[in-house]
Amino acid sequence: MSDLSRTQGFASQAITALEGRFFRPPLPEGHVPRARLCQRLQAGLGGRLLLVNAPAGFGKSSLAVEFCESLPTHWRSLWLGLSRRDSDPGRFLERLLEGLQQYCPRLGSQALGLLKMRQRHQPFAFEEWIDGLLDELALHLQPQQPLLLILDDYHLAQGPVLDRCLQFFINHLPPGLLLLVTSRQRPDWHLARLRLSRQLLELNEQDLRLTPDESLAVLGQHPNVLRGQALDNLIQRSDGWVAGLRFWQLAATEAGADSALPQALHGGEGLIRDYLLEEVIDCLPAEVQAFLYDTACQERFCSDLCDALRESHDSAEILRYLQAHQVFLVPLDENGHWFRYHHLFSDLLRSRQASLPLSSLHLRACRWFHGQGLLDEAVEQALRAGHLDVAANLVQNLSEEQLLAEQNVGMLLRWKMDLPDSLLISTPRLIVLYSWALGLACQLDAAEELANHLSRFLPAPSATAQKSMLAQWLALSGIIARGRGDRARTRSYCEQALQSLPQKRYGQRLLCLSTLSNLAIADADFWHARGWNREALELAQRVGNPLFEALAHYDRARVLHARGEVLRSMDEVRQGLQRLHGLSSQRLYAVRARLMLYEGYLLVTRLQSDAGRSRLRAGLVEARACRDISVLIGHCALATLDGREGRFAEAFAELAEAERLMHIWDVPPIFYLAMITLVKCELWLAQGRNDLAESWLLRLGQTYGGEQAAAAPEFHPLLPLHIELQQARLEEVQGRLEQAGQRLHKLHARGQRSGGHMLSVTALCQHLAALLAGDARQAAGELFSQALEAASGGALQPFQRLLNEQPDWLREQLLLQPDSPTRTSVLALLPHSEALPNPAPTTATTSDLSAREMSVLKLIAQGCSNQEISEQLFISLHTVKTHASHINGKLGVERRTQAVARAKEIGLL
Repeated sequence: MSDLSRTQGFASQAITALEGRFFRPPLPEGHVPRARLCQRLQAGLGGRLLLVNAPAGFGKSSLAVEFCESLPTHWRSLWLGLSRRDSDPGRFLERLLEGLQQYCPRLGSQALGLLKMRQRHQPFAFEEWIDGLLDELALHLQPQQPLLLILDDYHLAQGPVLDRCLQFFINHLPPGLLLLVTSRQRPDWHLARLRLSRQLLELNEQDLRLTPDESLAVLGQHPNVLRGQALDNLIQRSDGWVAGLRFWQLAATEAGADSALPQALHGGEGLIRDYLLEEVIDCLPAEVQAFLYDTACQERFCSDLCDALRESHDSAEILRYLQAHQVFLVPLDENGHWFRYHHLFSDLLRSRQASLPLSSLHLRACRWFHGQGLLDEAVEQALRAGHLDVAANLVQNLSEEQLLAEQNVGMLLRWKMDLPDSLLISTPRLIVLYSWALGLACQLDAAEELANHLSRFLPAPSATAQKSMLAQWLALSGIIARGRGDRARTRSYCEQALQSLPQKRYGQRLLCLSTLSNLAIADADFWHARGWNREALELAQRVGNPLFEALAHYDRARVLHARGEVLRSMDEVRQGLQRLHGLSSQRLYAVRARLMLYEGYLLVTRLQSDAGRSRLRAGLVEARACRDISVLIGHCALATLDGREGRFAEAFAELAEAERLMHIWDVPPIFYLAMITLVKCELWLAQGRNDLAESWLLRLGQTYGGEQAAAAPEFHPLLPLHIELQQARLEEVQGRLEQAGQRLHKLHARGQRSGGHMLSVTALCQHLAALLAGDARQAAGELFSQALEAASGGALQPFQRLLNEQPDWLREQLLLQPDSPTRTSVLALLPHSEALPNPAPTTATTSDLSAREMSVLKLIAQGCSNQEISEQLFISLHTVKTHASHINGKLGVERRTQAVARAKEIGLL
């Protein structure tokens, strides 16, 4: 080979090696595109710095590669993958300059020589060197072809001197150059000014966490064999960590057969363990590692709690270190006070030995939580420490009022499993507390058996104590009797309890008032129900307890709904939720769950299905966490909604989930079976499975009808009447229209007599649909005005069948009725119709209507009532009606809706 050939070969190898130092790696196999994040980075192309800052394994480098590949065509990119060798600023700047020379070959030849001649042990003016380089670079860069400079894994090279160099570099960046930095720890740069001038775009761990859909995409084909709760748990425990799901994939691939698939992620085992040890924990100082192991036993922690656990005073400093170095610390509030570890990171820490025995750490945590007034967490820590006597003493500090207000019985029942029976019956306070918890959880036999142990403490030391104990037993017995459907005992016990309970037992008084109100609804005695509601709300407001006020609003909402006052009922629900706004969002409250569920139910009643479904789902989450049987309302409402939309499989799945929960929670069938069965009957009738519906409706009718009728369950006090509505529907389906009509007429009359207008409008609309199915249009027309009047409180759902099956007839009837909010709402739900009834020919133009008439017409088109138009235009109600009459006359129509349609037709609107 000639000298020239050898020289060309060496040159070629040198170029290849140089290019390799700036090689951008390809996207890993199976990479899931993060388009949402690339779009956010695209928004920062006009600035100076893009910073991607997250712990190991969150896909920082992959995102940077994907972003480079998605850059606009006129952009160029330069990739610098950093290592620990680049922590020497001189070496880093050499690499940076050599990389820039790929695009600017004549850049910095003299500057490169200065770097190569420097001595490491001697000081070097890096900022002066960078300043000269930037001046020269500004001459070579072309703004029409900007350059993106990527510094990948900056944390490997980070140090005080390099931080200062790059701070200077960023501050004086010439136009046409943009910096993208990925790092496991936040660089020590002053970024406030860049952020203020919108020259910085930053993505952190919260941004890089995979969404549920992205997690499914990462898992690939395996979700086909991993479904339901197992799949949800896998995604939830991954906390959006890409590496965790990748490791699960590897384990699943090695497992081979689907039956051998790992069913969960655990950070203390296998590949995840090795990765976290090597990449994270082993890189930390010894004192930080000790801190991690000592605090891992806590579900959440703050610096003060960590100090108490470790008996030290440096926890705040270590927490700041963990945040700065992105060590899998998850903030739990906006103030940066409470934290937890990433689920998988916590697994690993707990699998290794702390410096102290766990029992000692938990007991220290117990003392700290108790000192902070966080009783429930103090009890949890005492139980985990194995000190059952301490836990029992702490439970006694929980007031009945707090228990009855929050009704988060799941917590108390969980503690009960760890406490021996001998402790539970050792004091009257523990007996009363746990009897209430069992009663609220509908474990009626266990509640009664435990409450009977109060007799062991009689006679009490004083007459006052004895009277109080007996009054509490009466209140408990009233709640238990209501659960069993015993009307007489419920009324007797609750009324006696109200007469004898001390004023300080306001929580038990309110529960008795709520129970009596519910019983009155079941008896269709709305007048007395309102009275009990009023007394409960006044008491709750007097003691200033927002949870009890919310409960009173919930009870009032139920009475108003039964009376057909749907809009007022919704106002009550929202007032109740408003009273809870000041409470911690971290705590769980059964009353908040009930209010959310009932709001969703009312939205469905207003035919706002999407909003209702969303609210029901949100309420179910909190109700399940509180172990509150109001989950029945949520699942039954969702099942009914799904059935009316033709999604029968989903509907029956909702009911199956409700039954599953009731079995797990050991709730007596009297609480839920009839409710669920009645919804199933509605679904069966919609499917045409009439024989099945008929047999079960017969059983329900025998149980809840006649002289020996069982009392309706608490969460469906009007159940017997709804059974009759379904029986009428069955008769209609079977062609027995006369019997169906008679039954519905009686239900309507009963609703009218009692003031239960929700029952009236439902029965009337069902009767209308049956008459129209039998082509009895005249008889239906005669009933329609009564239905519209009964629905004046805002109930729209009863009209749904007419909206679906008889829209033209319904429009015709509505246009014959006087204007009302309900009429307007139902009209708005009808499909648009081009034709109007008998439109009179007219040649009206804009000039035919006065300016004031045009203003009135525009507000009519927006759906405003006459009163609202009066208020907006500052004119009297009489004047509004006069203008509306003139508008109708000039347009040749009779009704408001006809006027709007006609005005649109001729171009006035």
